[in-house]
Amino acid sequence: MTAYKMRKIVFVIFVFLLALVLCAKRKEDKTKCPKVKAIRNFDIEGILHKWYVMEYYASSEEALAYRCMRAEFTMSSPEVITMNFTYSFTDDPLNEQLIGNITWTIPNPAVPAHWTHSEDTYEGVYNTYVLDSDYVSWALLLHCAEKSKVPRYLSSFIMSREPTLGINVISYLREKLPQYDIDLSFMFDMTQVDCNATNLENIPPSLLANRYPIEMGDRRHPMKHIHG
Repeated sequence: MTAYKMRKIVFVIFVFLLALVLCAKRKEDKTKCPKVKAIRNFDIEGILHKWYVMEYYASSEEALAYRCMRAEFTMSSPEVITMNFTYSFTDDPLNEQLIGNITWTIPNPAVPAHWTHSEDTYEGVYNTYVLDSDYVSWALLLHCAEKSKVPRYLSSFIMSREPTLGINVISYLREKLPQYDIDLSFMFDMTQVDCNATNLENIPPSLLANRYPIEMGDRRHPMKHIHG
């Protein structure tokens, strides 16, 4: 092998390793939300009404904490959209259904698939994007919250109008997420089975006394993240 070929090989290896280092450095910055292109020609009225959450991801969770999550979108004005939702904790043997909500504003009417969190209680920037939807059967949402000098919070929902969704559709939607730094190994199935609320009045007091106190502050609200 000539000296010229050797230098050429060394140069190619150097460029390759440099690219790996630059890529690793780029991915080390977890404080900023990824650049997102919301769905084009978005019909915001088409996303309204009831949905089942089929798969769920949150960057701060390594195990699924929730089950039976269902959502309903409403609009109080052309600029304000609210999601009311119900859910249960996976480790609650009584399957008590909890309720929550989150409200966004639409900052740019020309981009109605991008929403920003409008509640004063959250100090950072909370963005939600509708990445894709056919409106009648499935939708894909991405949420990202960022605050200065702390890790960003990423979450995502695969949603369905029905309690089940075809595996091909789920695979199609999952493939859209890695470009936004979402690790699919932590994208969890959200069960929609046995979701009826439990009548606590019929539960023995001994079981109630031993269940996990779900009102404690260490239980996360599935749509809000308090940065430390």
